[in-house]
Amino acid sequence: MRNLLARLRPRPTAPPPSILDEYVTTAPSPQNAVDVFAGEWSSQLPLASAGPIPLFADDRVEWALGQLGGVAGARVLELGPLEGGHTYMLAQAGAEVLAIESQTRAYLKCLIAKELMGMPKARFVLGDFMAYLRETDERFDTVFASGVLYHMRNPVETIALTARAANRLFLWTHYHDEEIVRSSALLSPRFRKTELSSFEGFEHTLHRFEYESALQLKGFCGGSAPHSNWLSRQDLTAALEHFGWKVKAVSFETPDHPHGPALALVAVKG
Repeated sequence: MRNLLARLRPRPTAPPPSILDEYVTTAPSPQNAVDVFAGEWSSQLPLASAGPIPLFADDRVEWALGQLGGVAGARVLELGPLEGGHTYMLAQAGAEVLAIESQTRAYLKCLIAKELMGMPKARFVLGDFMAYLRETDERFDTVFASGVLYHMRNPVETIALTARAANRLFLWTHYHDEEIVRSSALLSPRFRKTELSSFEGFEHTLHRFEYESALQLKGFCGGSAPHSNWLSRQDLTAALEHFGWKVKAVSFETPDHPHGPALALVAVKG
């Protein structure tokens, strides 16, 4: 009987969330702003404890600036700025940057970074850069696309659209390599199918990548669908050539990258 009464007795419930939980009760600080998204940052920040990756002092950007001959006075279109680290470096180098971010939490982190770091030459806008590129007639000196191509469902269309928007391109991306993927316990379950595809006369193979449980993470920084499509290295370089890009330099090639083979490149219109 005692056990029965214990089961019937109402269990204490947690108090409902209160808007008062959203107030900060300490003096203003950079850390307070960063902690709005505590545990979600990818980037290290010089003014507060945030994430693990030095994206505000990235060697890939320094290399790109050298290959591009600098960006002082240039108009740069940045695709997917994430948290504004590369935006900051481009602006510090003298560029006027339009950075388009579609993930709302990442966009708000960009605004926090802009407030903390100061980026008067950078403008962050919230939206889908593919939709923007399809509709715009604006021209830029450079398109800067770091960490976005392998999150696209139609990466070849992305390459084609960049060629309409600028005469110079920086790209850092993962690419598909069958042998490496098959040997990786992390990657092989994510790639489940391939599909032959064609875009504006360019024939290629799409390797479908499933995000799976990563979609449950608030710090997720992938594409806007449950899957994306990767290109092989051969299709990547062939697509660039097909749409008028001439690869000027390749660096930071890491076939053993834990999240898939990757490379950085700078291309110019041929």
